[in-house]
Amino acid sequence: MNIYKHYNARAKNVLYKGDCKNFLKEIPDNIVDLVITSPPYCMGKVYEDPNNDIETFKEQHRVIFNDLYRVVRPGGSICWQVGYHVSESCVVPLDIIVYDLFTSMSQEKKYPLVLRNRIVWTFGHGLNSTKRFSGRHEMILWFTKGKESFFNLDDVRVPQKYPGKRYYHGPKKGELSGNPLGKNPSDVWDIPNVKANHVEKTQHPCQYPVVLPQRLIKALSSCGGIVLDPFMGVGTTGVAAIIEGRKFLGSEIQKDYYDTAVDRVHNAVNGVLKIREDKPIIEPNVHSAVARLPEEFRIAREGK
Repeated sequence: MNIYKHYNARAKNVLYKGDCKNFLKEIPDNIVDLVITSPPYCMGKVYEDPNNDIETFKEQHRVIFNDLYRVVRPGGSICWQVGYHVSESCVVPLDIIVYDLFTSMSQEKKYPLVLRNRIVWTFGHGLNSTKRFSGRHEMILWFTKGKESFFNLDDVRVPQKYPGKRYYHGPKKGELSGNPLGKNPSDVWDIPNVKANHVEKTQHPCQYPVVLPQRLIKALSSCGGIVLDPFMGVGTTGVAAIIEGRKFLGSEIQKDYYDTAVDRVHNAVNGVLKIREDKPIIEPNVHSAVARLPEEFRIAREGK
């Protein structure tokens, strides 16, 4: 597979090693259908500067915004996935900062950004806290460039809990009440995050699962469209784009993550990359050993 390292209009996949500020300047105006990314957000991870703070986060966005806006076509979408910044026990929701930055910086442009959804990505595992409720969700902001938008609900419908439910009164009494293709997945997505035993796990400490961008790609872009991830990390968005028949543009400044992204994209093109399917969370068998309440837990709870 030929992976281009710089933008080329003929390329299906471009993986740029370097700063996204420079990569964005290579991309022509109004060609990107969908941006999906998760920027570094000053959590003290190994790939971040330990001195970074909220002002650094804001400045990183200000620096790239004009070029990011420029490359997205009118009616195209931008999906920005962020969590929280925690400093001295103070929690700052970064999606609020992103919303304020993006809407204010686009306000005077021909097509101001419009927030379409604030999606809650919830997951069952993560760091445990003893000083506050443990965080088990992050946010995805879906913006469109202007008031026009593309949204393909049918490709992302999920199974109904009660597919055989029928109307019980009114003119449709007795008819099935749901859509035969499934229901709207809503704006709360319960999707397992990538932990040590996840089939997609790489060396990246904050890797999101393929099904997360995959759902966005199916809903917010057409087959053959262009998907961009300016902070691609280990290439998860690129993998999802390839699986769904889209072109991919991505950049990554960390060499080890970039090399992993190249390998994963290559394997995705060849159809040999293992991923977890987008399927409902399976409730544990209440009779299994791992689902039973340990005796030590029972005693501790009774003695509380």
